[in-house]
Amino acid sequence: MADWFEGAAVLAAALWTLVLLLPWQPWRNREVLEPGAGETADHRDLTVLIPARNEADVIGRTLEALAVQAPGLKVVLVDDGSDDGTAEVARQVDGLRLTVVAGEALPPGWSGKLWALEQGLRYVETAQVLLLDADIELKPGMLAVLLAKQAEGWDFVSIMAWLRTRSWWEKLLMPAFVYFFKFIYPFALANSPRISWVAAGAGGCILVRTEALRRCGAFASLREALIDDCTLATRVKALGYRTWIGLSHGVVSHRAYDDLETIWNMVARTAYTQLRYSPWLLAVCTLLMGEMFLVPVAAIAMPPARLWGLSAWILMALTYLPTVRFYRLSPAWAPALPAVASLYLAMTWSSAWRYWHGVRSAWKGRVYG
Repeated sequence: MADWFEGAAVLAAALWTLVLLLPWQPWRNREVLEPGAGETADHRDLTVLIPARNEADVIGRTLEALAVQAPGLKVVLVDDGSDDGTAEVARQVDGLRLTVVAGEALPPGWSGKLWALEQGLRYVETAQVLLLDADIELKPGMLAVLLAKQAEGWDFVSIMAWLRTRSWWEKLLMPAFVYFFKFIYPFALANSPRISWVAAGAGGCILVRTEALRRCGAFASLREALIDDCTLATRVKALGYRTWIGLSHGVVSHRAYDDLETIWNMVARTAYTQLRYSPWLLAVCTLLMGEMFLVPVAAIAMPPARLWGLSAWILMALTYLPTVRFYRLSPAWAPALPAVASLYLAMTWSSAWRYWHGVRSAWKGRVYG
């Protein structure tokens, strides 16, 4: 057993060394777009499209942020069957050319968000459209730099929102959500026009040319996709358009994940979808995460493997440290990655278990079988 652990620990250390040396360096934060101080946006040819279902507690803040940096901005908000007064709160915000669309009943085969976006797209007549989640606040100057980024020749610009890290559970788990996403969809590869097999988008904030959106079939072509943002990026990139994804402190999510159950349900909603509902990929994922994240910790208890296990753990923490720093947290959170990975693996298995029992996904009171 000791010899097995030593071999496994050596392999773990080798794998983490390889991760650090990968040319595309998914653990680094090189793709960052921050708001510019005092920059104003020329938004005459832009429409912001917001799907909203029971977002009364956050929608006011989202719209007010848009009104401050872009007075008179065209905004289409699709009220997707809310029963908490979302539409009424939205109408109270001044300074925007706001159109509130009462969402129609959800047809079979559609997810709620995509159906809301499909309805809202009917009201878009501008050359650019910003797909924005109802809980996303754009900090002053952010809209201008998004438009400037697109003017550089990027047809699809997406920002992974800065997630809340107020509660203990948020600090433990939410930065890791970004960390793991970047390993699955390395930003450097996704942003390369020469690489067609990797594309990524973050659905909370996507600035896209309307022409590209319509050419790829818009939301009707995605209606059964639960990971719709990355699917949309893939479709857009496949048509020859240039896509870019990055991080920012200026695109802020106010969605609260104060307890483990809330985060668990958020991750389990699409974790097994990421694995294409494949038991084989689930098994490979389990073995790989066990080898890379759990073996180093277990090996420390075995004297022959202790040095290799500790080395692997240190290398692992080094890859997580840039994400921890980006979230302005103490570096002491970095060594907690094995525990975090264990929880994410359990959430993935929970997602698979739900799928095997007939629940493909559940969100906002809707269950997709």
